[in-house]
Amino acid sequence: MKARKIILAIALVALSMPTLNAQKVKGSDTVLPLSQKEAEAYGKKGGKITVTGGGSGVGLAALIDGSTDIAQSSRKMKFDEKAKMSEAGKQVREVIIAYDALAVVVNPANKVSQLTREQLEGIFTGKIKNWKEVGGEDLKIVVYSRETSSGTYEFFKESVLKNKNYASTVLSMPATGAIIQSIKQTKGAIGYVGLAYVNNTVKDLKVSYNKGKTYADASVANAKNKTYPIVRPLYYYYELKKEKQVKPFINFVLSAEGQAIVSKVGYIPVK
Repeated sequence: MKARKIILAIALVALSMPTLNAQKVKGSDTVLPLSQKEAEAYGKKGGKITVTGGGSGVGLAALIDGSTDIAQSSRKMKFDEKAKMSEAGKQVREVIIAYDALAVVVNPANKVSQLTREQLEGIFTGKIKNWKEVGGEDLKIVVYSRETSSGTYEFFKESVLKNKNYASTVLSMPATGAIIQSIKQTKGAIGYVGLAYVNNTVKDLKVSYNKGKTYADASVANAKNKTYPIVRPLYYYYELKKEKQVKPFINFVLSAEGQAIVSKVGYIPVK
């Protein structure tokens, strides 16, 4: 009898401590490394967060169907996604947790070191097919992109391509890490990744948004002083009725300690 009472007491304690249950964060591959580091630091304080990627669209879909507590996204929630949340009787909250400079990267053997927005548009829409057309060697351009569920895909199309369609020859990759790996192995390759993913296996290009008058490379400093043009907010979305559960983690991410992690990972703090 005593054993049963002890087991019952333990079960009741567990049920009365929902904040200790793992909160789920899902979505953007760009936000993924940041959320993982934030969750790791938060875990040392007793919190429990599980983080998975898959793309902004995947995370927001999971928020709509209730299979995640927080959707991490590198783009704003679309009108149809908000409509689906509303149809399900759910109210959603948006929080900007950091900013990201989106880097354009090529194979380190590529002699091209800078491109204008117009040249990037030509490459990704299929009008420019060879590196010699932009000052490089006679080599076919192999273009890599994220898949359509990615917020990075959407943002690059909006900011760099000015909403023109990607070429049908563009190779869609399921994750940012796959783009880095592919560019590392392909001399004529080009793609785009969040700043935190840039490493010495690829070369990031300087970019101009004023037709070649000035160029800037992707860096935290250039994003802060607004000389690098391809910068976007990174978001967390959550359902209003779950605010009490998710707010402690979000508050941690927005705290001085959490924003220091933002800088350490390679993104730009919100404050």
